[in-house]
Amino acid sequence: MAKAIMIQGTMSNAGKSLLAAGLCRIFRQDGYRVAPFKSQNMALNSFITEDGLEMGRAQVMQAEAAGIAPDVRMNPILLKPTTDTGSQVIVQGEVLGDMDARKYFAYKKNLMPLVLEAYNSLAAEYDIIVIEGAGSPAEINLKKDDIVNMGLARAVGAPVLLAGDIDRGGVFAQLLGTQMLLEPEEQALLKGFIINKFRGDKTILDPGIAMLEERGGVPVVGVVPFMQLDIDDEDSLAPRLTQTNRPPAGKPVEIAVIRLPHLSNFTDFNVFSRIPEADLRYVSRPEALGSPDMVILPGTKNTMADLRWLFASGMADAIDELRSRGCVIFGVCGGYQMLGREISDPDRTEEGGRARGLGFLDTETVFSREKRRTRVCGRITDLPGTLRPLGGMEIEGYEIHMGRTTVGNCEDSGPAASDRTDSDSTNSDNTDSASMYSIRPDCFCRIQDHRTGIETPDGTAAGNIYGTYVHGLFDGPGIARRIVEILAEHKGVTLKSTAENPLNNAAETDYQTYKETQYDLLAETLRRHLDMKRIYEILEES
Repeated sequence: MAKAIMIQGTMSNAGKSLLAAGLCRIFRQDGYRVAPFKSQNMALNSFITEDGLEMGRAQVMQAEAAGIAPDVRMNPILLKPTTDTGSQVIVQGEVLGDMDARKYFAYKKNLMPLVLEAYNSLAAEYDIIVIEGAGSPAEINLKKDDIVNMGLARAVGAPVLLAGDIDRGGVFAQLLGTQMLLEPEEQALLKGFIINKFRGDKTILDPGIAMLEERGGVPVVGVVPFMQLDIDDEDSLAPRLTQTNRPPAGKPVEIAVIRLPHLSNFTDFNVFSRIPEADLRYVSRPEALGSPDMVILPGTKNTMADLRWLFASGMADAIDELRSRGCVIFGVCGGYQMLGREISDPDRTEEGGRARGLGFLDTETVFSREKRRTRVCGRITDLPGTLRPLGGMEIEGYEIHMGRTTVGNCEDSGPAASDRTDSDSTNSDNTDSASMYSIRPDCFCRIQDHRTGIETPDGTAAGNIYGTYVHGLFDGPGIARRIVEILAEHKGVTLKSTAENPLNNAAETDYQTYKETQYDLLAETLRRHLDMKRIYEILEES
């Protein structure tokens, strides 16, 4: 069986995911077969594996750092919040059902055998398992039947490193207070403290470290600096999401992502942040929207509630005004559904009833209990409007949604979608129509399901309005960069070539290759600031 080490945190966003990823990379570099594991993840950023199962993106990122394919065993339980008190519960990659917090708290102990089955299966195949906890192990109201922090560490005999976030202040109280609230047998598993996100002169911190070790009786195995890395973050506390409504940065191209209340899969758009001439902003107030070159409506775990928010907040009117001026509007998954005339929910998948859409596309969406989960590849069609030059570019990504969208009289992104042929649509650059229904829609792309091999049209394009169910399409080689170039050309701005601006090399590089460099940089930084000799000794104690 594999040896194990567990990273827990004093709070959410203490840096557990990144530290775990860095250890995965280091162990891999040192010649070990290593896999990540997190028994229960709560996140709206999810991923679909090659076998069509759903898991949290943090463990996908950690698997990439470990040099292995994502496997749903690495995250056997995923909670996707649908309301302030309820979540969709996904077990072993498939939907178990919706539960409110109290019901899930009472039910979760039944899932521990499945958690251990997944862990033991991985442990039989790898040398080292790097386990990530969730939240804080000192949430004393949740400790009963814990399956993700100390409860899991005790079950698998994993030594624990506790990370505190000094950037948010009070790190000594965080670490010592957490330790004090642990049971004696849990304290025995705590083998080291990590002070994370440090800025400044470490020598000033040294007296505090000495007192921390004296009072806690546990060594500080590292003081990790605040790292500026471009690595996917699934947490809603990610800086790119908390710094909403900032003014434009004055770059040649501006892209505004609507910060929906139930925003999901925001990593779809991270690639734009790597393009020097592009300013990617998240916006939640109409007055902060300004005059971007493209507005993106992202995915959401509660499409109908977020659609109501668009109207109530005034954001719908602001987006419609931009549409009337020819701005490119792009919807992904739930954002695509919002662009149509209507959304209905006869089975109460979300809230039931019907909701009026933005009316930019001649589409209707009906929710059902069945979730479509698959990886796809394909090609963008001959598009109308500003993004016409994207036609023919290859894409790859995944679908994860519980709705079926009808385009005119043909169903989109489902078996019946094959009934719609290219001859059923015509191109048009017209964006002035108030209803858009006079524009006959094209599909946005043609895709092939990795598992079935079936090819279907996906999404809709009419004028400068584009929608698709494919997550991750912007990560395809050259696609994000080409979109930025198109938007710049449309406004009469000529961007420097890659040769003239070396910073563009990152944007032109294959995204996976770029991510590999970031994982190596993460590992290099952690090697300098963690006591890896001591960590290997702790690992031997597991």
